[in-house]
Amino acid sequence: MVRRAIDSVLRQTYGSVEIVVVIDGPDEATRAALRAVGDERLRVLALEQSVGGSDARNLGVKHARGEWVAFLDDDDEWMPDKIEKQMALAEDAAVPYPVIASQLIAKSPYGDFVWPRRFPRTAEPMSEYLFSRKTLFAGEGQIQTSMIVARKSLMELVPFTSGLKKHQDLDWYLRVARTAGAKFYFVPEPLVNLYVEENRDAITNRSDWRFSLEYLRKNRELMTPRGYAGFVSAIICSEAAKQGDGSAVPVLLKEMLLSGRPTFMDVALFAARWVMRPSLRGKLRSLKHSIAVKHAA
Repeated sequence: MVRRAIDSVLRQTYGSVEIVVVIDGPDEATRAALRAVGDERLRVLALEQSVGGSDARNLGVKHARGEWVAFLDDDDEWMPDKIEKQMALAEDAAVPYPVIASQLIAKSPYGDFVWPRRFPRTAEPMSEYLFSRKTLFAGEGQIQTSMIVARKSLMELVPFTSGLKKHQDLDWYLRVARTAGAKFYFVPEPLVNLYVEENRDAITNRSDWRFSLEYLRKNRELMTPRGYAGFVSAIICSEAAKQGDGSAVPVLLKEMLLSGRPTFMDVALFAARWVMRPSLRGKLRSLKHSIAVKHAA
């Protein structure tokens, strides 16, 4: 997968790129795959011990030579004109710290979907855009690491939180949204392929609802009450349901109602997590997408 990701960077139409690959801990198979690339634009930082996703990304930023940094997870790939289109938008941005995102194509066992389905409304808090849903289906309001381009100076001012084992990207978006001079922009077309493999071992697939609840409580100031309730419903409840831990239901329901300001959809999504299997939601999402495509045609 890392070769596929690197090849997508080497195919970029934007003329000036370098690739810094951080191997987070011993991984001889990945080292061997990278040695076979044979391109001078590639540099590899092979860490002797794992430091986690936040610190690995921060190390990559530190070693980057350019003014701008884009991230690419090893299981995703960029469209050939991604950086070119994002840099064109960045050059027109009226703020010192623009963060340029895009849409992506989520490739899942249930079909291909374009996410996010909507962009932030004017003055919409980031926590509400990311977590307060209007539908039962994923991908409504979303930013994903492989989407974004930002100034290196912003990444140095607001690095990924060291040692954070989960929600690293969400945490970064929330903190950047509160940074003076920073603003999120979107190229309104899919420029990334995101491969959603539900059974593959990845940090985002590892459910630990108690850790997520502890994170939320510690970072309450990053959320509005509505965003707080949305995080419980869309993120933590999903993890608890995947773990099959029914003891989470009263705990999370109390957290959502007493510490947040849930919408009707938050409550509906909370309930749906426990009465609908993920595979059924995926099939319904695929059917909804199929009907929408036929209607558009």
